[in-house]
Amino acid sequence: MKSRMQNILSSRIQFLLLAFGILLLGCGSKTKDSRTIEFWAMGVEARHIRELLPQFEKENPGVQVKVQAIPWSAAHEKLLTAYAGNSTPDLCQLGNTWIPEFVVLDAIVPLNDFLKQSKVIRAENYFPGIWETNVIDGQLYGIPWYVDTRLMFYRKDLVEAQGYTELPTDWAEFFRLCEKLVEQQKTEYAILLPLNGWHEIVVMALQNGSKLLRDNGCYGDFEDPAFQKALRFYMDFYAKRLCPMGMSEVANIYQSFSDNYYAFFITGPWNIGEFQRRLPESMQSDWATAPMPSFDPAKAGISTAGGSSIVMFKSAASKPDVWKLVEFLSREDIQAEFFHLSGDLPASVVAWDIAGLRDNPRTEAFYRQLQHVVPTPKIPEWEQIAQKIQQYVEYAVFGKMTLEEATLELNGEVDKILEKRRWLLSKNQL
Repeated sequence: MKSRMQNILSSRIQFLLLAFGILLLGCGSKTKDSRTIEFWAMGVEARHIRELLPQFEKENPGVQVKVQAIPWSAAHEKLLTAYAGNSTPDLCQLGNTWIPEFVVLDAIVPLNDFLKQSKVIRAENYFPGIWETNVIDGQLYGIPWYVDTRLMFYRKDLVEAQGYTELPTDWAEFFRLCEKLVEQQKTEYAILLPLNGWHEIVVMALQNGSKLLRDNGCYGDFEDPAFQKALRFYMDFYAKRLCPMGMSEVANIYQSFSDNYYAFFITGPWNIGEFQRRLPESMQSDWATAPMPSFDPAKAGISTAGGSSIVMFKSAASKPDVWKLVEFLSREDIQAEFFHLSGDLPASVVAWDIAGLRDNPRTEAFYRQLQHVVPTPKIPEWEQIAQKIQQYVEYAVFGKMTLEEATLELNGEVDKILEKRRWLLSKNQL
């Protein structure tokens, strides 16, 4: 096992081993109290989960939970350092795009056997696309904790003034609406498509049938016509001056939205609260949310499956107690309470009704979108690949490369990133 793990350690792990080598020499296997669960959580979740734990400890006498708060900006490196130093927690909140990396490292516990015995957790009680992000090669490695996806925030008053009772559900009609708003000078631009992210183009590509990668995730597939067609459509928003060229043109996204600088913004559920706080009271009835448009009017528009899951590390001293905490945090009533504490959308479908989220049109749009989400490629290298997509899409938009040149170069860069994956698969070590 040791030699196998040495083979599959990523370059980032190797770097950390060098950088922290002296420190790690003094670290050995840590001794854990078998009835104490060490839980690492990120962001606001770390703060709010503490409010739920007294109930869990009351229901499970003798079991204590210690929460360590980790900033999102440091979480990935800290987890890799902990893995290298044999000091991982028992339980951890993990972004679902990170799960494949820790599966490759053989660091987290497959949960299929726990799931079979559970009377609390059932796959059918979760959004299918979200659940799927936790399944790799038929094995379940995480339980969705809260969910996230991207959809359209829009100026309802401007859309209705153009004769629409709701946002167009196909991209072609949506594009025509964008053109009308700009031509009639209702807005300076129609949509904000920041070039410092990758979600928008990836969503369009996935909707258009692109797989992004080919041959079992071993090569980039960005010269595929499906990806190129989606990228050409994306670039048309810039070519027709329907969106600003960069975030530098938008000093404040909320103020600009309010001032008719743009009418549409693809973003996530955290912005519901931000729009409610930052937009003037007089505008609170003038904005809405809607699921993503689709290239095929007969089909719902898909989006990416995001959020965080709960994973159990193999170092956990008392896995049955750890699983009890996983089940506790997965209960519908606890999920609903956690939403009210944190604002995170529940992973449990039933919890949406308990929390009243389907009664609110703005969150109900997320419920509909979450029925149609798909995972990004489930490989450890995805985060690096996503950054490369962002980089070359920006080159194409600013005219530094043609679309064909950008996708050719992107393929080459991604193929280099995936070189180690191809080697490991050739040795049957993945």
